[in-house]
Amino acid sequence: MSTYDLIIKNGKIVTAESTVQGDIAIKDGKIIEIGQSLQDSADRVIDAEGLHVLPGLIDTHVHFNEPGRTEWEGLETGSRSLAAGGVTTFFDMPLNSTPPTINKENLDLKKACADEKSIVNPRYWGGLVPENIADLKELHENGVIGFKAFMSPSGIADFNHVDDETIFKGMKEIASLGSRLAVHAESTVICDQLAEEKQKQGKTTARDFVESRPIISEIEAVRRIISYAEATGCKVHVVHASSRKVVEVIQAAKDRGVDITVETCAHYLALTVKDLEEKGGLAKCCPPLRDEDEVEDLWVAVANGEINVIASDHSPAPASMKTITDNYFEGWGGISGAQSTLNVMLTEGYFKRNLPLEKIVALTATNPAKLFGLDSKGTIAKGYDADITIVNLDESFELKNEDLFYRHQHSPYVGMTFKGKVKSTIANGEVVFENGEITASKKVNA
Repeated sequence: MSTYDLIIKNGKIVTAESTVQGDIAIKDGKIIEIGQSLQDSADRVIDAEGLHVLPGLIDTHVHFNEPGRTEWEGLETGSRSLAAGGVTTFFDMPLNSTPPTINKENLDLKKACADEKSIVNPRYWGGLVPENIADLKELHENGVIGFKAFMSPSGIADFNHVDDETIFKGMKEIASLGSRLAVHAESTVICDQLAEEKQKQGKTTARDFVESRPIISEIEAVRRIISYAEATGCKVHVVHASSRKVVEVIQAAKDRGVDITVETCAHYLALTVKDLEEKGGLAKCCPPLRDEDEVEDLWVAVANGEINVIASDHSPAPASMKTITDNYFEGWGGISGAQSTLNVMLTEGYFKRNLPLEKIVALTATNPAKLFGLDSKGTIAKGYDADITIVNLDESFELKNEDLFYRHQHSPYVGMTFKGKVKSTIANGEVVFENGEITASKKVNA
């Protein structure tokens, strides 16, 4: 009988603290031993000579839309795309499901879908909407990772954005639970008024759309949520900040003791308004893509430790909903990118801007695990879950539509050349993706 289920030998093991050569022994979904030249028997040995071994990524921001909108993206295709991108845990957002995850009954429906279909570890956000403050405690008691609210319209009819009174009362309740509120922070007044003015004037280009959702709109909403956080004591997480100017407002609040964290997304670090102009709806999102100087400033914020988490905000839709002709105010806003986050961080971060691998691990795995209380995930250490990604940093590839595992094989990253390719993804000790193929024998239990 073998001592271990799996040994990964000779890899360069990367954590948030260091990179060391070594072997990793795994049994029953856990890391049992890390050392040099482990000799015990195993059911399988993976030789990672010349490869880097990272903790599996934790994508804290995806929209898999199931139940109810599986034709946009489902848990089966979504989790497979994550596995192909080296992601072993995801946090599914509450709004695109029908029904949305705003009470225990709806959460149970989503959990049942994930139990049946996901090949990587699922976690769930609960929603904060005007009608469900009384449901927040029960959602918390049933395991939601935190709560998500929109400070501007979500685009989903049955997931209403919060007015100031609702968000303040909700934050009081969330603070009492010891949980955290994630916010989509854009000003409804600024965005709506500017969009109305633009369209009345017949200004509907990509640049017009971006100018209707300016950085100051994010800043206004962030300043407001910081005020409410200081008044309520609620922990806050700002998602998809598109500019370092937004991050600087958050950093100032951190410096004076506010418990606030911030996420940015791979697309804000790799794509610009030019991509929106050239690729149309595939590159439309809210907040929108920014100009190249903003991208570079955001990388400075990443390097300086001002960003807590990098996520994908994977928000897919059928091609028919992403088609834009002349009016960029039409068409669904959401980037299909869950499979490419690590590729972006390696190509644009490690290779182009000398961002250390250790910092990439911190942003994509260790920080999310610590921030959201996943005590057995986010690093490679004895006793932790065997959630692992093996990467060949020497291999380059051009992303093609047929490489994507999404339900709809399109993405603004298609056609880009990436350096650093995921060779194997291991979730809870099972190899779920290897050499371009899904290898999961069954759904991986969380």
